[in-house]
Amino acid sequence: MTSKGAASSGGTVVTYSCRVCRDHESVTLRELARRLAAIKGYDFAEEFDRARRYSGRLYFVPNDTLVGIDAARKLGIENEQDLFGGVVPFGFAATKTITHPLPDPDSRSPEGWSREFASRVRDVVLPGYSAFAKRDARIAGMRLLDLGRVRVKHSMGIGGLGQFVVDDEQALEEQLEALDDDALSREGLVLEQDLTEVVTHSVGQVRVDDMRASYCGQQRLTTNHHGEQVYGGSDLLVTRGDFDQLMKLVLAPEVEMAIAKARHYHDAAVTSFRGMFASRCNYDIAQGVDNGGRSHSGVLEQSWRMGGASAAEVAALEAFRTNASLDVVRASTTEVYATESVPADAVVYFRGVDEHAGALTKYVRIEPYANP
Repeated sequence: MTSKGAASSGGTVVTYSCRVCRDHESVTLRELARRLAAIKGYDFAEEFDRARRYSGRLYFVPNDTLVGIDAARKLGIENEQDLFGGVVPFGFAATKTITHPLPDPDSRSPEGWSREFASRVRDVVLPGYSAFAKRDARIAGMRLLDLGRVRVKHSMGIGGLGQFVVDDEQALEEQLEALDDDALSREGLVLEQDLTEVVTHSVGQVRVDDMRASYCGQQRLTTNHHGEQVYGGSDLLVTRGDFDQLMKLVLAPEVEMAIAKARHYHDAAVTSFRGMFASRCNYDIAQGVDNGGRSHSGVLEQSWRMGGASAAEVAALEAFRTNASLDVVRASTTEVYATESVPADAVVYFRGVDEHAGALTKYVRIEPYANP
């Protein structure tokens, strides 16, 4: 998924905050950056300071996808060898709204909107629409209600938050009326067919210097302190190299299908949004049934930034860097809303009380690959 490049000798890894982080996110970001610095043989200098003069090449670890090719270049980010994450030309391309078409040709759209991308991915995503105005969201919702329940998602929600399900016109109208018009115009909204019995596959690839790792796996849910079902971790099968190497392993047919859809989605994005690049690519693919009992599968969203699975990705890179003969590992992340003990072989990224999330423990584990 990424282009070729060569490692540099000497440099500094810095974090870069595109948005305000919660406590646990900031701690996780710093720990990931520190470990990436060790992998690269670079120094680690905490948060990027524009006024500071750094020795050697800079490598950025942002907490979100960077928006703007020129803005990234002003930081010295020219390609995927300069950051752990990605750069896109337009803001909406960093959110969930990239995945679906607008409901009508005259629907409100943000700068840079690509009808081409929506057309290219229509066979690998769920039935759905993106909207940047209530009128358009209402049209989209009514069309989708003909298929059954509709899941409505705020474009920038993470970890399963910022979503709700409606099953009739009144519920849809109530939810839409509660939205702020200006925020909707800026950020957009996603409406798509809701599924039950859902399995969410994670498919991705990371590259740091001359190392590339590709993976597939599944997400787990957990309950936060508000009783909501949110992201609880990922279980990944990670191989050294590209997806062709991953496909050589013994994989279930549904996993092979998820990988194929993720690759198609990625290729469409790179083609449609010229100038974008990413060293960290992650795609969520849902497989489930609608309320008529029919099976569906589709890419839900992309992540070209540090994500919930990134600690597992970096742990796999560490294992591959340490052992040149190692080609496959199992890597997992776990998030539990409690300050509890962890397995003896776990590496803890956060254990404490976050001001917003409450008591929380986040850790990662590496285990040997065993062919099932």
